[in-house]
Amino acid sequence: MMSHELRWNPVLGQWVVIAPKRHVRPVLSQTCPFCPGSEEVRGTWTVRSLANRYPAFDESAPPVSEGDELYRKGRAIGRCEVLLETPVHDKDLADLSLENLCELVRLYRQRYLELGKLPWVKYVFIFRNKGEVIGVTLTHPHGQLYALPFVPPVAAQKLSEAKRYMERTGRCLYCDVADRELDSDRLVSRNDSFLCFVPFAPRFAYETMIRPVDLVASVADFDEKKVADFSSILKDILSRYNRLFGFSLPYVLCIYNAPTDGSRYPHHHLHVEIMPRHRSRDQIKYLAGSEVGAGVYINDSVPEERAAELRRL
Repeated sequence: MMSHELRWNPVLGQWVVIAPKRHVRPVLSQTCPFCPGSEEVRGTWTVRSLANRYPAFDESAPPVSEGDELYRKGRAIGRCEVLLETPVHDKDLADLSLENLCELVRLYRQRYLELGKLPWVKYVFIFRNKGEVIGVTLTHPHGQLYALPFVPPVAAQKLSEAKRYMERTGRCLYCDVADRELDSDRLVSRNDSFLCFVPFAPRFAYETMIRPVDLVASVADFDEKKVADFSSILKDILSRYNRLFGFSLPYVLCIYNAPTDGSRYPHHHLHVEIMPRHRSRDQIKYLAGSEVGAGVYINDSVPEERAAELRRL
């Protein structure tokens, strides 16, 4: 079997990871490798990071031929980690204590800082998949981290749009968004350091964004006040999601930090996107022709109405 490698898609202008060894990763089973007593998680812990046993990127990835002008190749160097959120198997992230959540956010900060110092790491992507409908194969509460040798396409597009906005207006895109949402009817909740709102143009019915009130480039900028406030607002919105339809709502959560490639990004501010796939109790938003083929998302709900639902919970 061939090793992992990067291949350049010349039509889309982006890297694709070819990772044939990942097809043997585990599916849902009665034996959990992340519960106390497992060989992988010996000792006492509240949160911890582990090397992903089925990584898409690997520090020991072998060199590959560079290909040619049309079909370029690259080495799939990187690091993939599992971020365990609690030793308790049947807990939900929304149900964890604030202190447990603070420990998790400190882990985010520690891993971002440590991995961002590696010379080949250009972006530290922290994310969380929840629910079988999202494709989760292990249900023990966990997130993931990819330390990447390039800035991924979605993050790169966000950076590009924010830079263009600053060049055109002289202002920060994310600051203007935060100012607009502070008193909008899309605001769901806020505290001293963060606000959570349904975006003006969400792709998913109950999509929300968490945004700092002031200038924060990455989790590296979190002091203990921001750690506590971020944990609090995260617990708040995830608890609302679970109350929305009366069951533990599946979602994808993505944390967009500043790249770690050594460049300056004054136009970027940290933000978090949470994207549930349910559009009602019994209906799921599946990505199909318009979204996958054209990149055009169609949302059959009104953002202001969905925000009002979440505020009432």
